[in-house]
Amino acid sequence: MPKSLPRPVLEQLADRFKVLGEVNRLSVLSTLRDGERTVTELMDETGLGQANLSKHLTLLHRLGFVTRRKEGLNVYYSLADEDVFSICDIMCGRLERETALRRTVLGTAARGARRRVRG
Repeated sequence: MPKSLPRPVLEQLADRFKVLGEVNRLSVLSTLRDGERTVTELMDETGLGQANLSKHLTLLHRLGFVTRRKEGLNVYYSLADEDVFSICDIMCGRLERETALRRTVLGTAARGARRRVRG
């Protein structure tokens, strides 16, 4: 990524990060990671209602995160690509490191407290 990005590019990036900042949309994307799904299957697997799911799918489609195709009465959704999970993997790794650090800090603090109580 270039050091300094033009404002319009930053705005496009911010729009995509906003989309990923909503747990229901992440749930939809995570479900689609296992393969193409109909709207009904997505409703069953995510627990979202039809209107709510439709709103999220429309936004995910508009911003290029998912593709859709119609077959008979069913609309099938799938991931446009798996690049979005690179971001998720980076953040999951960060959460793991933060959790490990908290455990270390809390463990050290607990050992110190026990020593003070005994001493």
